[in-house]
Amino acid sequence: MAGIYFLLILIAVAGFGVQAMLQSRFKKYSRIPIRNGMTGRDIAEKMLHDNGIYDVQVISVRGQLTDHYNPTNKTINLSEPVYGSNSVAAAAVAAHETGHALQHAKGYAPLKMRSALVPVVSAASKWVTWILLLGIVMVQTFPALLWIGIALFASTTLFSFVTLPVEKNATNRALNWLSSAGVTDVSNHSQATDALRWAGYTYVVAALSSLATLLYYIMIAMSGSRR
Repeated sequence: MAGIYFLLILIAVAGFGVQAMLQSRFKKYSRIPIRNGMTGRDIAEKMLHDNGIYDVQVISVRGQLTDHYNPTNKTINLSEPVYGSNSVAAAAVAAHETGHALQHAKGYAPLKMRSALVPVVSAASKWVTWILLLGIVMVQTFPALLWIGIALFASTTLFSFVTLPVEKNATNRALNWLSSAGVTDVSNHSQATDALRWAGYTYVVAALSSLATLLYYIMIAMSGSRR
């Protein structure tokens, strides 16, 4: 168990470090404008149209780093600092989220799998914490309850790992288009790449954290069954 505790602490520290670097990078690149003056909204709409997509709406949402693509209503939701900004950071984020819209339009398999897992993970998230807590308390009298909680938690871990190729692919689509469309150039393309790289690391840390936590619960269940 000591090894798992150490791993969880190590991943937590890495998570704080990645978040700090991500905030730092986006703050830095948010001050650097792209030469053509296109805002996040402009970039998302142009990328959609360049790929023959006209049924996706680009809208503004409140908050920072709240950007996401919603396949249910086909909207690219850009945070206010991205939607109206012409910075390198805004260009990178807008193109990345548009990359998800392209995945949806082209039937990208990992995205379809992640979308199929959403209702499962949503339902599991409502109950998993309570079932795990009760399962730990009752591990010797009713061990099956903890295993049920572990199964539910495993669905969220699977979701985290399925998310990795989805995010990586969206980033690749974004960076390729930004370069080919001339939105970024030799002076700032590496900055857009750096911003999205650190954003990607947050998903890696989240997946590893979920896996380590899953192993922790499995070890509790196995040790409880031996008593």
